[in-house]
Amino acid sequence: MTAAIALDLGTTTIKAGLLSHDGTLGGIVARPAPAILSHDGRYESDALEYAETADAVLAECLAQTNALPRHGGAEPSGACRSGFNPTAHSRAEARPTASDVSGVLPPLGLCSQRSSFLLWEHANGQPVTPLISWQDDRGAASCADLRDCEPAMRALTGLPLTPYYLAPKLRVLLHEHPAWREKLVSGEWLLGTLDTFLIWRWTGGKCHQTDVSMAARALLLDVHCGQWSPELCALFDIPPQVLPQITPSAGLALPLQNGLRLQASVGDQSAALLAAIGEGQPEALVNLGTGGFVVCFLPQGRSVPTGYLKTLVWQDAAQQMHQAAEGTLNSIAAALADYPVASCRVEDLAQDDIFCLAEPSGLGAPYFRNDLGLTFSAPVDHLPPQRIVALLLEGVLFRVARILEDFQREFGIERVYLSGGLSNLPALQQGIAASVPLAVYLLQQTDASLLGAARLASGITFPAGAESIKIDAGTKLPHLTAKYGRWKAWLDGLLLA
Repeated sequence: MTAAIALDLGTTTIKAGLLSHDGTLGGIVARPAPAILSHDGRYESDALEYAETADAVLAECLAQTNALPRHGGAEPSGACRSGFNPTAHSRAEARPTASDVSGVLPPLGLCSQRSSFLLWEHANGQPVTPLISWQDDRGAASCADLRDCEPAMRALTGLPLTPYYLAPKLRVLLHEHPAWREKLVSGEWLLGTLDTFLIWRWTGGKCHQTDVSMAARALLLDVHCGQWSPELCALFDIPPQVLPQITPSAGLALPLQNGLRLQASVGDQSAALLAAIGEGQPEALVNLGTGGFVVCFLPQGRSVPTGYLKTLVWQDAAQQMHQAAEGTLNSIAAALADYPVASCRVEDLAQDDIFCLAEPSGLGAPYFRNDLGLTFSAPVDHLPPQRIVALLLEGVLFRVARILEDFQREFGIERVYLSGGLSNLPALQQGIAASVPLAVYLLQQTDASLLGAARLASGITFPAGAESIKIDAGTKLPHLTAKYGRWKAWLDGLLLA
Protein backbone atom coordinates (compact mmCIF):
# COMPACT_ATOMS: atom_id res chain seq x y z
CA MET A 1 0.00 0.00 0.00
CA THR A 2 1.49 3.31 -1.12
CA ALA A 3 0.41 6.53 0.57
CA ALA A 4 2.27 8.87 -1.81
CA ILE A 5 5.05 9.16 -4.34
CA ALA A 6 7.60 11.97 -4.24
CA LEU A 7 10.06 13.47 -6.71
CA ASP A 8 13.09 15.45 -5.55
CA LEU A 9 14.61 17.79 -8.14
CA GLY A 10 18.11 18.06 -6.67
CA THR A 11 21.15 19.91 -7.92
CA THR A 12 23.28 16.80 -8.44
CA THR A 13 20.74 13.96 -8.16
CA ILE A 14 17.10 13.46 -9.16
CA LYS A 15 15.25 11.00 -6.91
CA ALA A 16 11.83 9.48 -6.56
CA GLY A 17 10.46 7.30 -3.77
CA LEU A 18 7.29 5.64 -2.46
CA LEU A 19 5.84 6.42 0.96
CA SER A 20 4.14 3.61 2.86
CA HIS A 21 1.25 4.16 5.24
CA ASP A 22 3.56 3.72 8.22
CA GLY A 23 5.54 6.80 7.12
CA THR A 24 8.64 5.05 5.77
CA LEU A 25 10.18 5.72 2.38
CA GLY A 26 11.19 2.95 -0.02
CA GLY A 27 11.49 2.02 -3.66
CA ILE A 28 13.91 4.90 -4.21
CA VAL A 29 15.10 5.51 -7.76
CA ALA A 30 17.95 7.96 -8.36
CA ARG A 31 19.77 9.24 -11.42
CA PRO A 32 22.43 11.94 -11.74
CA ALA A 33 21.14 15.34 -12.75
CA PRO A 34 22.63 16.74 -15.97
CA ALA A 35 26.14 18.04 -15.46
CA ILE A 36 26.43 21.69 -14.46
CA LEU A 37 29.01 23.57 -16.51
CA SER A 38 30.68 26.47 -14.74
CA HIS A 39 32.66 29.32 -16.26
CA ASP A 40 33.35 32.83 -15.00
CA GLY A 41 30.79 32.50 -12.24
CA ARG A 42 28.10 31.05 -14.52
CA TYR A 43 26.57 27.70 -13.56
CA GLU A 44 24.32 26.20 -16.23
CA SER A 45 22.91 22.84 -17.30
CA ASP A 46 20.57 21.43 -19.95
CA ALA A 47 17.00 22.17 -18.84
CA LEU A 48 15.26 19.81 -21.26
CA GLU A 49 17.58 16.93 -20.38
CA TYR A 50 16.83 17.64 -16.71
CA ALA A 51 13.06 17.47 -17.29
CA GLU A 52 13.31 14.26 -19.30
CA THR A 53 15.51 12.63 -16.68
CA ALA A 54 12.98 13.60 -14.00
CA ASP A 55 10.18 12.02 -16.07
CA ALA A 56 12.19 8.81 -16.43
CA VAL A 57 12.96 8.63 -12.70
CA LEU A 58 9.31 9.16 -11.83
CA ALA A 59 8.10 6.50 -14.29
CA GLU A 60 10.66 3.95 -13.05
CA CYS A 61 9.56 4.52 -9.47
CA LEU A 62 5.88 4.24 -10.37
CA ALA A 63 6.53 0.93 -12.10
CA GLN A 64 6.85 -0.57 -8.61
CA THR A 65 3.19 0.20 -7.75
CA ASN A 66 0.19 -2.00 -8.56
CA ALA A 67 -3.46 -1.05 -9.16
CA LEU A 68 -5.98 -0.35 -11.93
CA PRO A 69 -5.37 2.17 -14.73
CA ARG A 70 -6.51 5.70 -14.13
CA HIS A 71 -6.72 8.34 -16.83
CA GLY A 72 -8.07 11.79 -17.32
CA GLY A 73 -9.67 13.79 -14.58
CA ALA A 74 -10.74 17.38 -14.32
CA GLU A 75 -8.97 19.99 -16.36
CA PRO A 76 -6.26 21.89 -14.44
CA SER A 77 -7.44 25.16 -12.98
CA GLY A 78 -5.66 28.26 -11.67
CA ALA A 79 -2.99 29.89 -13.84
CA CYS A 80 -3.91 27.76 -16.85
CA ARG A 81 -3.13 28.50 -20.45
CA SER A 82 -3.90 26.39 -23.48
CA GLY A 83 -0.57 25.05 -24.64
CA PHE A 84 1.52 22.34 -26.19
CA ASN A 85 1.71 18.61 -25.58
CA PRO A 86 5.20 18.10 -24.15
CA THR A 87 5.38 14.46 -25.25
CA ALA A 88 4.99 15.55 -28.87
CA HIS A 89 7.97 17.90 -28.67
CA SER A 90 10.51 15.80 -26.78
CA ARG A 91 13.86 15.74 -28.56
CA ALA A 92 14.73 12.41 -26.94
CA GLU A 93 13.51 8.91 -27.75
CA ALA A 94 10.23 7.92 -26.13
CA ARG A 95 10.45 6.91 -22.50
CA PRO A 96 7.77 5.32 -20.30
CA THR A 97 5.48 7.82 -18.61
CA ALA A 98 3.42 7.49 -15.49
CA SER A 99 0.34 6.70 -17.58
CA ASP A 100 2.10 3.57 -18.89
CA VAL A 101 1.93 2.13 -15.38
CA SER A 102 -1.16 0.14 -14.54
CA GLY A 103 -2.73 1.16 -11.28
CA VAL A 104 -4.60 3.70 -9.23
CA LEU A 105 -1.74 6.07 -8.76
CA PRO A 106 -0.78 7.63 -5.43
CA PRO A 107 -0.71 11.41 -4.93
CA LEU A 108 2.49 13.13 -5.99
CA GLY A 109 4.65 15.32 -3.77
CA LEU A 110 7.28 17.45 -5.51
CA CYS A 111 10.26 19.21 -3.97
CA SER A 112 12.78 21.26 -5.87
CA GLN A 113 16.10 23.01 -5.59
CA ARG A 114 15.29 26.65 -5.02
CA SER A 115 16.21 29.61 -7.22
CA SER A 116 17.42 27.64 -10.27
CA PHE A 117 15.37 28.88 -13.23
CA LEU A 118 15.03 29.10 -17.01
CA LEU A 119 13.09 30.78 -19.82
CA TRP A 120 11.23 28.74 -22.44
CA GLU A 121 8.97 29.18 -25.47
CA HIS A 122 5.25 29.07 -24.84
CA ALA A 123 4.49 27.60 -28.27
CA ASN A 124 6.61 24.46 -28.07
CA GLY A 125 8.13 24.19 -24.60
CA GLN A 126 11.68 24.51 -25.86
CA PRO A 127 14.04 26.21 -23.37
CA VAL A 128 15.60 29.42 -24.68
CA THR A 129 18.12 29.56 -21.84
CA PRO A 130 19.97 26.82 -20.01
CA LEU A 131 18.84 25.93 -16.52
CA ILE A 132 20.59 28.69 -14.57
CA SER A 133 21.67 27.25 -11.23
CA TRP A 134 21.09 28.86 -7.87
CA GLN A 135 24.91 28.76 -7.60
CA ASP A 136 25.27 31.15 -10.55
CA ASP A 137 26.97 34.41 -9.59
CA ARG A 138 25.94 36.72 -12.42
CA GLY A 139 23.51 38.52 -10.12
CA ALA A 140 26.42 40.04 -8.17
CA ALA A 141 26.15 43.24 -10.22
CA SER A 142 22.51 43.63 -9.16
CA CYS A 143 23.46 43.18 -5.52
CA ALA A 144 26.13 45.86 -5.81
CA ASP A 145 23.72 48.27 -7.49
CA LEU A 146 20.93 47.71 -4.96
CA ARG A 147 22.90 47.34 -1.73
CA ASP A 148 21.33 50.49 -0.25
CA CYS A 149 17.91 48.89 -0.67
CA GLU A 150 18.82 45.74 1.26
CA PRO A 151 17.12 46.75 4.56
CA ALA A 152 13.81 47.30 2.75
CA MET A 153 14.22 44.00 0.87
CA ARG A 154 14.96 42.09 4.05
CA ALA A 155 11.90 43.60 5.76
CA LEU A 156 9.68 42.33 2.94
CA THR A 157 11.34 39.00 2.14
CA GLY A 158 13.13 37.95 5.35
CA LEU A 159 16.21 37.31 3.18
CA PRO A 160 19.58 38.95 2.61
CA LEU A 161 20.47 40.41 -0.78
CA THR A 162 22.70 37.79 -2.44
CA PRO A 163 23.26 36.58 -6.04
CA TYR A 164 21.88 33.11 -5.16
CA TYR A 165 18.28 34.16 -5.66
CA LEU A 166 16.35 34.51 -8.92
CA ALA A 167 15.69 38.25 -8.96
CA PRO A 168 19.31 39.52 -9.04
CA LYS A 169 20.18 37.15 -11.90
CA LEU A 170 17.02 37.89 -13.90
CA ARG A 171 17.60 41.64 -13.56
CA VAL A 172 21.03 41.23 -15.18
CA LEU A 173 19.65 39.03 -17.99
CA LEU A 174 16.87 41.47 -18.86
CA HIS A 175 19.27 44.41 -18.88
CA GLU A 176 21.70 42.52 -21.11
CA HIS A 177 18.92 41.31 -23.47
CA PRO A 178 16.19 43.99 -23.71
CA ALA A 179 14.25 41.99 -26.31
CA TRP A 180 13.70 39.20 -23.79
CA ARG A 181 11.55 41.47 -21.66
CA GLU A 182 9.08 41.99 -24.52
CA LYS A 183 8.90 38.28 -25.25
CA LEU A 184 8.11 37.58 -21.60
CA VAL A 185 5.56 40.38 -21.29
CA SER A 186 3.78 39.27 -24.46
CA GLY A 187 3.64 35.67 -23.24
CA GLU A 188 5.74 34.39 -26.14
CA TRP A 189 8.28 33.22 -23.55
CA LEU A 190 7.70 31.97 -20.02
CA LEU A 191 9.81 32.19 -16.88
CA GLY A 192 10.00 29.77 -14.00
CA THR A 193 11.94 27.70 -11.53
CA LEU A 194 12.26 23.94 -12.08
CA ASP A 195 8.95 23.14 -10.41
CA THR A 196 7.18 25.66 -12.65
CA PHE A 197 8.74 24.22 -15.80
CA LEU A 198 7.85 20.63 -14.96
CA ILE A 199 4.30 21.42 -13.84
CA TRP A 200 3.79 23.39 -17.05
CA ARG A 201 4.98 20.39 -19.10
CA TRP A 202 2.93 17.92 -17.05
CA THR A 203 -0.26 19.95 -17.60
CA GLY A 204 0.31 20.26 -21.35
CA GLY A 205 1.25 23.92 -21.09
CA LYS A 206 -1.89 24.88 -19.14
CA CYS A 207 -0.56 25.80 -15.69
CA HIS A 208 2.18 28.35 -15.04
CA GLN A 209 2.55 28.24 -11.27
CA THR A 210 4.85 27.83 -8.28
CA ASP A 211 4.18 27.31 -4.62
CA VAL A 212 4.73 29.98 -2.00
CA SER A 213 7.86 28.35 -0.51
CA MET A 214 9.61 28.40 -3.89
CA ALA A 215 8.40 31.94 -4.61
CA ALA A 216 9.78 33.03 -1.25
CA ARG A 217 13.34 32.37 -2.50
CA ALA A 218 13.07 34.68 -5.51
CA LEU A 219 13.64 37.93 -3.54
CA LEU A 220 10.37 39.13 -5.05
CA LEU A 221 7.81 37.82 -2.53
CA ASP A 222 6.31 39.73 0.36
CA VAL A 223 6.40 36.98 3.00
CA HIS A 224 3.83 38.78 5.11
CA CYS A 225 1.05 38.29 2.56
CA GLY A 226 2.48 35.52 0.35
CA GLN A 227 2.19 37.52 -2.89
CA TRP A 228 4.60 39.03 -5.38
CA SER A 229 5.63 42.47 -4.18
CA PRO A 230 5.15 45.39 -6.61
CA GLU A 231 7.85 47.27 -4.70
CA LEU A 232 10.40 44.47 -5.10
CA CYS A 233 9.51 43.96 -8.76
CA ALA A 234 10.11 47.67 -9.33
CA LEU A 235 13.46 47.57 -7.52
CA PHE A 236 14.67 44.69 -9.68
CA ASP A 237 12.98 46.07 -12.82
CA ILE A 238 11.06 42.84 -13.39
CA PRO A 239 7.52 43.02 -14.84
CA PRO A 240 5.26 41.31 -12.28
CA GLN A 241 2.98 39.88 -14.98
CA VAL A 242 5.75 37.52 -16.19
CA LEU A 243 5.95 35.73 -12.85
CA PRO A 244 4.06 32.46 -12.28
CA GLN A 245 0.91 32.30 -10.20
CA ILE A 246 1.55 31.53 -6.53
CA THR A 247 -0.28 28.54 -5.06
CA PRO A 248 -0.35 26.89 -1.63
CA SER A 249 2.18 24.12 -1.02
CA ALA A 250 -0.36 21.38 -0.22
CA GLY A 251 -3.90 20.39 -1.10
CA LEU A 252 -3.30 21.19 -4.79
CA ALA A 253 -5.22 18.23 -6.30
CA LEU A 254 -3.87 19.16 -9.74
CA PRO A 255 -4.48 16.44 -12.37
CA LEU A 256 -1.52 15.84 -14.68
CA GLN A 257 -1.42 14.40 -18.18
CA ASN A 258 0.65 11.44 -16.96
CA GLY A 259 -2.24 10.20 -14.82
CA LEU A 260 -0.87 11.47 -11.53
CA ARG A 261 -2.41 14.12 -9.31
CA LEU A 262 0.00 16.70 -7.92
CA GLN A 263 -0.98 17.12 -4.27
CA ALA A 264 2.01 19.02 -2.84
CA SER A 265 4.89 21.06 -4.18
CA VAL A 266 7.49 22.68 -1.95
CA GLY A 267 11.12 23.84 -1.81
CA ASP A 268 13.71 21.22 -0.87
CA GLN A 269 14.73 22.82 2.43
CA SER A 270 11.10 23.18 3.46
CA ALA A 271 10.49 19.52 2.70
CA ALA A 272 13.52 18.47 4.74
CA LEU A 273 12.35 20.58 7.67
CA LEU A 274 8.88 19.02 7.57
CA ALA A 275 10.46 15.56 7.71
CA ALA A 276 12.82 16.43 10.57
CA ILE A 277 11.00 18.44 13.24
CA GLY A 278 7.44 18.97 14.36
CA GLU A 279 5.62 22.27 14.11
CA GLY A 280 4.43 23.46 17.49
CA GLN A 281 7.12 21.40 19.21
CA PRO A 282 10.13 22.87 21.09
CA GLU A 283 12.54 21.58 18.44
CA ALA A 284 15.21 22.92 16.11
CA LEU A 285 17.01 21.41 13.12
CA VAL A 286 20.74 21.89 12.58
CA ASN A 287 21.84 20.97 9.05
CA LEU A 288 25.59 20.94 8.42
CA GLY A 289 26.62 20.32 4.83
CA THR A 290 28.11 22.55 2.14
CA GLY A 291 26.82 25.39 4.25
CA GLY A 292 24.87 25.20 7.46
CA PHE A 293 21.60 26.38 8.91
CA VAL A 294 19.80 26.26 12.23
CA VAL A 295 16.03 26.55 11.96
CA CYS A 296 12.93 26.23 14.10
CA PHE A 297 9.27 26.81 13.36
CA LEU A 298 8.07 30.28 14.29
CA PRO A 299 5.12 30.33 16.70
CA GLN A 300 2.08 32.16 15.40
CA GLY A 301 2.31 35.89 15.96
CA ARG A 302 6.01 35.83 16.86
CA SER A 303 8.74 37.75 15.06
CA VAL A 304 12.28 36.57 14.44
CA PRO A 305 15.14 37.89 16.60
CA THR A 306 17.14 40.74 15.08
CA GLY A 307 19.28 39.61 12.16
CA TYR A 308 17.75 36.17 11.74
CA LEU A 309 15.96 35.14 8.56
CA LYS A 310 12.22 34.59 8.40
CA THR A 311 11.75 31.50 6.24
CA LEU A 312 8.37 30.84 4.67
CA VAL A 313 8.25 27.05 4.99
CA TRP A 314 4.91 26.20 3.38
CA GLN A 315 1.29 27.22 3.00
CA ASP A 316 -1.54 24.78 3.61
CA ALA A 317 -4.77 24.37 1.68
CA ALA A 318 -6.51 26.71 4.13
CA GLN A 319 -4.05 29.46 3.09
CA GLN A 320 -2.31 29.47 6.47
CA MET A 321 1.39 30.29 6.25
CA HIS A 322 3.88 28.24 8.24
CA GLN A 323 7.10 30.14 8.92
CA ALA A 324 10.43 29.53 10.61
CA ALA A 325 13.34 31.45 12.11
CA GLU A 326 16.71 30.63 10.58
CA GLY A 327 20.36 31.28 11.29
CA THR A 328 22.95 30.43 8.63
CA LEU A 329 26.60 29.42 8.33
CA ASN A 330 28.31 30.09 5.00
CA SER A 331 30.60 27.70 3.07
CA ILE A 332 31.74 25.66 6.06
CA ALA A 333 32.55 22.60 3.93
CA ALA A 334 35.01 24.69 1.90
CA ALA A 335 36.81 25.75 5.08
CA LEU A 336 37.21 22.12 6.15
CA ALA A 337 37.91 20.59 2.74
CA ASP A 338 41.71 20.39 2.99
CA TYR A 339 41.91 19.08 6.54
CA PRO A 340 41.61 15.63 8.19
CA VAL A 341 38.26 16.33 9.83
CA ALA A 342 37.38 12.68 10.48
CA SER A 343 40.40 12.22 12.72
CA CYS A 344 39.41 15.02 15.12
CA ARG A 345 37.96 13.91 18.45
CA VAL A 346 35.96 16.03 20.87
CA GLU A 347 38.88 15.68 23.30
CA ASP A 348 41.05 17.55 20.77
CA LEU A 349 38.90 20.67 21.06
CA ALA A 350 39.60 23.67 23.32
CA GLN A 351 43.30 22.95 23.73
CA ASP A 352 44.36 26.60 23.43
CA ASP A 353 43.03 30.15 23.37
CA ILE A 354 43.00 30.68 19.60
CA PHE A 355 39.52 31.50 18.32
CA CYS A 356 38.12 30.92 14.84
CA LEU A 357 35.36 31.83 12.42
CA ALA A 358 35.03 29.11 9.76
CA GLU A 359 32.94 30.78 7.04
CA PRO A 360 35.13 31.71 4.05
CA SER A 361 32.42 33.70 2.26
CA GLY A 362 31.54 35.80 5.31
CA LEU A 363 29.38 35.38 8.38
CA GLY A 364 25.77 34.43 7.70
CA ALA A 365 22.67 35.24 9.74
CA PRO A 366 22.28 36.91 12.16
CA TYR A 367 25.45 38.90 11.42
CA PHE A 368 25.81 39.20 7.63
CA ARG A 369 29.40 40.37 7.75
CA ASN A 370 31.24 39.83 4.47
CA ASP A 371 34.40 41.31 6.03
CA LEU A 372 34.55 38.51 8.62
CA GLY A 373 35.22 35.30 6.73
CA LEU A 374 37.76 32.62 7.57
CA THR A 375 39.34 34.30 10.59
CA PHE A 376 41.70 33.24 13.40
CA SER A 377 42.49 35.30 16.47
CA ALA A 378 46.21 34.48 16.15
CA PRO A 379 48.56 33.12 13.43
CA VAL A 380 48.10 29.40 12.76
CA ASP A 381 50.61 28.76 9.96
CA HIS A 382 52.96 27.03 12.40
CA LEU A 383 50.28 24.65 13.70
CA PRO A 384 49.87 21.08 12.43
CA PRO A 385 46.73 20.33 10.36
CA GLN A 386 45.17 18.41 13.27
CA ARG A 387 45.23 21.55 15.43
CA ILE A 388 43.86 23.76 12.67
CA VAL A 389 40.95 21.43 11.98
CA ALA A 390 40.08 21.45 15.69
CA LEU A 391 39.91 25.26 15.58
CA LEU A 392 37.74 25.18 12.46
CA LEU A 393 35.33 22.71 14.03
CA GLU A 394 35.14 24.91 17.13
CA GLY A 395 34.23 27.82 14.87
CA VAL A 396 31.35 25.80 13.42
CA LEU A 397 29.99 24.34 16.65
CA PHE A 398 30.28 27.61 18.59
CA ARG A 399 28.29 29.43 15.89
CA VAL A 400 25.64 26.71 16.03
CA ALA A 401 25.57 26.85 19.83
CA ARG A 402 25.07 30.61 19.86
CA ILE A 403 22.15 30.41 17.45
CA LEU A 404 20.60 27.67 19.56
CA GLU A 405 21.05 29.83 22.66
CA ASP A 406 19.06 32.59 20.96
CA PHE A 407 16.33 30.17 19.87
CA GLN A 408 16.12 28.66 23.34
CA ARG A 409 15.72 32.10 24.89
CA GLU A 410 13.19 33.31 22.29
CA PHE A 411 11.18 30.16 21.59
CA GLY A 412 11.87 27.70 24.42
CA ILE A 413 13.74 25.13 22.31
CA GLU A 414 14.37 21.88 24.22
CA ARG A 415 15.50 19.42 21.53
CA VAL A 416 17.93 19.67 18.62
CA TYR A 417 18.15 17.35 15.61
CA LEU A 418 21.34 17.16 13.54
CA SER A 419 21.41 16.37 9.82
CA GLY A 420 23.71 16.79 6.82
CA GLY A 421 27.05 15.20 5.95
CA LEU A 422 29.19 17.12 8.46
CA SER A 423 26.83 16.21 11.30
CA ASN A 424 28.29 12.69 11.13
CA LEU A 425 31.57 13.98 12.58
CA PRO A 426 31.68 12.83 16.23
CA ALA A 427 33.58 15.95 17.29
CA LEU A 428 30.78 18.18 15.99
CA GLN A 429 28.01 15.99 17.42
CA GLN A 430 29.51 15.79 20.88
CA GLY A 431 30.82 19.35 20.82
CA ILE A 432 27.34 20.75 20.14
CA ALA A 433 25.81 18.47 22.78
CA ALA A 434 28.43 19.62 25.32
CA SER A 435 27.97 23.31 24.53
CA VAL A 436 24.18 23.69 24.85
CA PRO A 437 21.81 22.71 27.67
CA LEU A 438 19.55 20.87 25.22
CA ALA A 439 18.88 17.27 24.21
CA VAL A 440 20.77 16.65 20.94
CA TYR A 441 19.84 13.88 18.47
CA LEU A 442 21.34 12.69 15.19
CA LEU A 443 18.72 12.04 12.51
CA GLN A 444 19.05 8.62 10.90
CA GLN A 445 16.60 9.22 8.08
CA THR A 446 18.04 9.63 4.61
CA ASP A 447 16.52 11.52 1.70
CA ALA A 448 14.83 13.97 4.05
CA SER A 449 13.55 16.28 1.29
CA LEU A 450 11.99 13.35 -0.55
CA LEU A 451 10.43 12.10 2.68
CA GLY A 452 9.01 15.51 3.58
CA ALA A 453 7.46 16.01 0.13
CA ALA A 454 5.90 12.55 0.24
CA ARG A 455 4.45 13.10 3.70
CA LEU A 456 3.03 16.48 2.71
CA ALA A 457 1.37 14.89 -0.33
CA SER A 458 -0.08 12.00 1.68
CA GLY A 459 -1.88 14.28 4.13
CA ILE A 460 -1.02 11.82 6.91
CA THR A 461 0.53 13.20 10.09
CA PHE A 462 3.74 11.42 11.06
CA PRO A 463 5.96 12.12 14.08
CA ALA A 464 8.96 14.22 13.06
CA GLY A 465 12.42 13.27 14.26
CA ALA A 466 11.34 9.70 15.00
CA GLU A 467 14.32 8.10 13.30
CA SER A 468 17.12 9.50 15.46
CA ILE A 469 19.65 8.57 18.12
CA LYS A 470 20.52 10.69 21.12
CA ILE A 471 24.05 12.09 21.28
CA ASP A 472 25.70 11.30 24.60
CA ALA A 473 27.98 14.20 25.45
CA GLY A 474 29.35 12.32 28.45
CA THR A 475 30.70 14.93 30.79
CA LYS A 476 29.87 18.49 29.86
CA LEU A 477 33.54 19.13 28.96
CA PRO A 478 34.01 22.23 31.12
CA HIS A 479 37.11 23.31 29.20
CA LEU A 480 35.03 23.45 25.98
CA THR A 481 32.21 25.32 27.70
CA ALA A 482 34.71 27.81 29.13
CA LYS A 483 36.30 28.40 25.74
CA TYR A 484 32.86 28.91 24.22
CA GLY A 485 32.30 31.76 26.66
CA ARG A 486 35.62 33.35 25.71
CA TRP A 487 34.86 32.83 21.98
CA LYS A 488 31.59 34.74 22.35
CA ALA A 489 33.42 37.67 23.94
CA TRP A 490 36.00 37.62 21.13
CA LEU A 491 33.29 37.55 18.42
CA ASP A 492 31.39 40.39 20.06
CA GLY A 493 34.59 42.43 19.98
CA LEU A 494 35.06 41.72 16.27
CA LEU A 495 31.49 42.71 15.50
CA LEU A 496 31.95 46.04 17.25
CA ALA A 497 35.28 46.82 15.57
